Amino acid sequence: MKFINRYLSAIIVITLVASCKKDYLQTAPTASTSPATVFESTQNAAYAINGIARLMTQQKLSIQGMNGEGTIKMLYGNYAGADFGVNLPGWSSVINLEYVANPNSTYVVYPWFYYYSIIANANSIILNVDKASGSEADKQFIKAQALTFRAYSYTMLAQLYGKRWADSQNGETPAVVLRVDETTGDIPLSTLKQTYDLIYSDLTTAIGLYTSSGKTRVSSQFYLPDINVAYATFARAALNKQDYVNAEAYAAKARQNFALMTNTQYKSGFNAPNSEWIWGSYGALDETLHYYSYFAYIGYNSTASAVRTTPKFMSKELYNKIPATDIRKSMFLDPLSYAYDGTTGQGSTALFNYARSLYPSLPSDARAYPYMSFKFVASDGVGVGNLNHFRSAEMILIEAEAKYFQTKPATEIQALLNTLTKTSGRDASYNATATGANLLAEIKLYRAIELWGEGFDMFDKKRWGDKIERKKLAAGGNFIDALGITINPTDRNGWQLVVPNREADYNNLIVR
Repeated sequence: MKFINRYLSAIIVITLVASCKKDYLQTAPTASTSPATVFESTQNAAYAINGIARLMTQQKLSIQGMNGEGTIKMLYGNYAGADFGVNLPGWSSVINLEYVANPNSTYVVYPWFYYYSIIANANSIILNVDKASGSEADKQFIKAQALTFRAYSYTMLAQLYGKRWADSQNGETPAVVLRVDETTGDIPLSTLKQTYDLIYSDLTTAIGLYTSSGKTRVSSQFYLPDINVAYATFARAALNKQDYVNAEAYAAKARQNFALMTNTQYKSGFNAPNSEWIWGSYGALDETLHYYSYFAYIGYNSTASAVRTTPKFMSKELYNKIPATDIRKSMFLDPLSYAYDGTTGQGSTALFNYARSLYPSLPSDARAYPYMSFKFVASDGVGVGNLNHFRSAEMILIEAEAKYFQTKPATEIQALLNTLTKTSGRDASYNATATGANLLAEIKLYRAIELWGEGFDMFDKKRWGDKIERKKLAAGGNFIDALGITINPTDRNGWQLVVPNREADYNNLIVR
């Protein structure tokens, strides 16, 4: 972990400097403040929690596009999946998961550096907040938030650097380094089971502290953890661990009081919190990401070249499975009979003009592709937008999947699917009737439809042990040759990122 801890003091400065102004989101980092002052008061410690939230939307490693949580969603969840398309043959090594066994790859290093940056800060808060002046309730709430950040980070690391649970010998395979203090000495890899044990312990403790503190975040602070974020993290972690009892229970808890968004909200661009958002990240016009932000890569109205020249699109196969009555289908471009290039997939001028007639805010110098996405909209500037991490729709789908694998009555699962799609109005004509294996297929289908572009595609396929299949244009699909491939669950190191050399070089007890 010495690789990470060489950056620790700089990371602490970022969180602390947030405390120097009333609005931390408008405060640029500076090296003029001592990290020790973070724990002089609970007010300062609370600003440090805000600083961790800011880490989730900051550029990392001075590399284009490495922008906190948005990069995890885009490169690892979306690009590497089966139903998310982008015409980038030069990125085939990333999109096709060819780098995962290369310990020197930037794409192997990035998630490790990013999440351990959060963990290092969280550890300092967990260990030191009790020393701060302030009320016991404030200390409990701040510690619970730090524990939630740490648990979320280890949950994501486990998905990336661990094996899928089904292949882990009941969790006995090596996974990640579990750092829970401020030491910098050598430390071996822990097993996947030990990783989930820590996640469960952190979340259980956090939930107890949230409860005993009697405090919660204010509604405008959707970017900060609270008890519902802890519940949601527990649900996602338990689902990955195939602990379906806890996945179901915590998903149900997490979505209480988070009503599904309206159709109008669903089609408004996924850039602003609404009733359904359990947790997200804050994006503002004065943030410094600009062309590197998540919405500069996926917001169809962005002027960034990453969107204009390579718009993101849904796989033709998934699009064709969405009923015509479903409002989610209208958020992707039906090419109808308009022409497009059979090699690159790029649409003709006529297709572009048709797309712009439907969505006038599409830049005049953009390109159009069949099935391109209009789901995400930049709210301002090149790529401004708030980024969602948990919403109640995901929790409903976790409940449904967890119930299925517990062999609970099909009617209970069908009711959840109907809540998500029929009762919500996303498709008033929908009615879930599938049973048996077809019911699992229905759950998977509606996860793909509902959560498209939100960073779940590859992670879902890995969890299920399903292959990634992308059909080439020449075969009737909509992926270019370099990306139209099949990746089996046993290919590419089982989709497991190796420990970066930049960690192993400074941690002599690492076992690879």
